[in-house]
Amino acid sequence: MTTGELDIVQIMLEASLVVKTVLVSLVLASIVSWAIILKKKRLLKELQANSKDFLDVYKNSTSLKEVMESCHNLPISPYRSLFTHGYIELSKLKDVLGEDKEKLEQHISQYGLTFLERGMKKGVHEINVELEKFLSTLASIGSISPFVGLFGTVWGIIGSFTGLAGGGATLDAVAPGIAEALVATAVGLVAAIPAVWFYNQFNNDNSKVQSEMESFGQEFLNVVERSLAK
Repeated sequence: MTTGELDIVQIMLEASLVVKTVLVSLVLASIVSWAIILKKKRLLKELQANSKDFLDVYKNSTSLKEVMESCHNLPISPYRSLFTHGYIELSKLKDVLGEDKEKLEQHISQYGLTFLERGMKKGVHEINVELEKFLSTLASIGSISPFVGLFGTVWGIIGSFTGLAGGGATLDAVAPGIAEALVATAVGLVAAIPAVWFYNQFNNDNSKVQSEMESFGQEFLNVVERSLAK
């Protein structure tokens, strides 16, 4: 490396074994982080498109049964998951009570629509599992990477000052060690910042999906209640 010039790649190649290990682990963490980020963004985009397709079917169908039959040909989405689990519970109740309207009204009057709410909670859980998948890994990368980089920094600086303590060392001699130490911190931040940023963004997106599911769930309960009251 030419005196007075800093080549980041060269610094990384000439780093000590410990610092190289730290840098490699941070690069791998960054790759995993971006793989998760791209996967989650694609998932959210697909769920949004699938929900739109379901709503088109839901609004254009003449009965809940017709919607359920169409659901078999629709991909997974928050609304579809809520509807199918709710409809299944409704069908089970009708199987037990039969088509006797009086019995259905009596059951709803006594217990409300809690059976339907419990069914839809299964749908919420199903979607939450997909939405929260790998988020803990992203959070771990965002929180641990800076400390891993800091460890590499401390190790590199210790090596540099050990050289100074031996006597006769010049700034040119210890500069590469200090540079590799600071590079470790920089790489740690490069790995951590996107992970933290997108972790927070995905949490916000997930909260939005939860709010939309809650609104649809209330609307579905109203539709079922009106249909049973007819």
